[in-house]
Amino acid sequence: MRNDETIWLIDAAYLFNAQRSAGHDYNFDYLKLRNKLEEDGKISRVYYLNSTQNPPTDAQNSFHSWLKTARPEGPQFIVKLYNLKSEEYWCPNCQRSFNGQVQKGVDVGIATLIVKLAHQKNYDNLILSSGDGDLEDSIAYVKEYLQKRIELCVFKGGVSPDLQSYADRVYWINDFMDSVSK
Repeated sequence: MRNDETIWLIDAAYLFNAQRSAGHDYNFDYLKLRNKLEEDGKISRVYYLNSTQNPPTDAQNSFHSWLKTARPEGPQFIVKLYNLKSEEYWCPNCQRSFNGQVQKGVDVGIATLIVKLAHQKNYDNLILSSGDGDLEDSIAYVKEYLQKRIELCVFKGGVSPDLQSYADRVYWINDFMDSVSK
């Protein structure tokens, strides 16, 4: 049971892609997932970070508004959105180029929040939903030098072993997917 201040940082693209890799359709409910995590203690604040096209679609705007909605109707997240970056790719098999969009700024935003909020003493316990090993340095810093507790809320097979090595606890979403499905 958690007794200290807890925050949860969500890399939305990670949860979307890891869930698909785990063989699930994109069908979990963020409110149910928050409620499940809070069985072990209250979460003070939740930050949801994602990239969105510019301008966002009406469906995206509606979803992001719902994420911000106070409980019990919504999960009451702080939503931070970054623009997608267009890039040109070359396909060696097709022998042609194509344009695609990639996430830009989310990982830096998460790393900044991990360190900034720890220094501001806004949390004792961090729940992280990201599988990106690039976050290892910020996680290691707050764990080793600021004595913060680290938990992961992730899908099996979709998270860097580097992050797992710092975790005091791992919530494997695969293990309770039925209870957080829409």
